[in-house]
Amino acid sequence: MTAKEYMQCVTAVDAVWLAELGPMFYSVKESRTSRSEKRLESVRTAESMEEEMRVAQKEMQRRKEESERVLKRPDSVRIADVGRSVRSKRWGM
Repeated sequence: MTAKEYMQCVTAVDAVWLAELGPMFYSVKESRTSRSEKRLESVRTAESMEEEMRVAQKEMQRRKEESERVLKRPDSVRIADVGRSVRSKRWGM
């Protein structure tokens, strides 16, 4: 069948079928509502990702402050000895 004969027999071509068979030449254009829905979905996704990033940064900051606080504790380490804690004034007599 040649192209001319084929065109005489065809009454309608499904756009989705044509896009599936020749994706390098044809594509299905989305309606305005579906494009706006996709845009809104991408905006929502970006906002949720930003919120997750803020939560993760707060958690990292909290962990950092906690680790710094733990590292600062050993400044006043006292060594315990056996016996009385206060020296006697009579020591050595």
